[in-house]
Amino acid sequence: MAVSLKPLSDQVIVITGASSGIGLATAKAAAKKGARLVLAARNREALQELEQQIKAEGGEALHVVADVGKREEVQKIADAAIQEFGGFDTWINNAGVSIYGRLEEVSEEDNRRLFDTNFWGLVNGSLIAAKHLKNKGGAIINLGSVLSDVAIPIQGMYSATKHAVKGFTDALRIELDDEVAGISVTLIKPSAINTPYTEHAKNYSKKATTLPPPVYEPEEVAAAILHAASHPVRDLFVGSGGKIMSATNKYVPGLMDWVGEKMMTKMQYKDKPARPKDDGLHEHGEGGRVHGDYDGHVMKTSLYTRAAMRPAITGAVAAAVGAAAFVWMKKR
Repeated sequence: MAVSLKPLSDQVIVITGASSGIGLATAKAAAKKGARLVLAARNREALQELEQQIKAEGGEALHVVADVGKREEVQKIADAAIQEFGGFDTWINNAGVSIYGRLEEVSEEDNRRLFDTNFWGLVNGSLIAAKHLKNKGGAIINLGSVLSDVAIPIQGMYSATKHAVKGFTDALRIELDDEVAGISVTLIKPSAINTPYTEHAKNYSKKATTLPPPVYEPEEVAAAILHAASHPVRDLFVGSGGKIMSATNKYVPGLMDWVGEKMMTKMQYKDKPARPKDDGLHEHGEGGRVHGDYDGHVMKTSLYTRAAMRPAITGAVAAAVGAAAFVWMKKR
């Protein structure tokens, strides 16, 4: 069965981690495109507010309160989509959280909880979605990170979860392609994104946490996700900064190690005390906000990502530029 994805306006889309950040931005953008939405997260109040907002604007949505680290609760999400809409076309595994702390100081309990959400939650969603989509085709979209390719200090275990996400997603894609299942499997790799990510992360330090630049707006990630929901694509970086880090780590890994050692720790802390409560690991964080509190420059768009989503146009432009350069050099 060949992969054939519907227009967004004809789709039912499941989004985990929909109560804030990238998930919330994606839900709002998908609703504007006419998609029917199944919204999942731990924060009931934020989900109810989002559902009501979408319906008030003429859209269709339902919410399911669920902890993705528990497979039976992820199954509840799928069951609700089937009962309300007859099924779903795209499943977006977006739920995630982080821990700021050196590897030796973070507790085993916290590390296991991190994997329950970031890795096993995504595995649960992917396998449940694949079972349903094999009957009709569709898309599974997994949120990895530039840290799927690069490891950094202070968020070492978060990096490990995202490496695991990449390995699982690549293996799932191969197996589904081998079965000719008609399912597109995409890994989205955002750079640092201005969401409430740092506010929701568990913080072992006495200092407030922040993101290493360059930082991009969550709406750019939402655009990449929705592109993948209607256009089969293997993976997408959001932000040229992430692409550069990944390429450097691949070809000059010692340089990235040096950058991590000399710069990356300092770049993740602010010179101010930590907030009274920095722990969305075991309880849901504050919902209802797309954007975080990053106080540096935030890039609204990524030309690299926009180009990656339109390879035919980009290739034509590159070819034209190359031809012009060749003519110019020949004249010289």
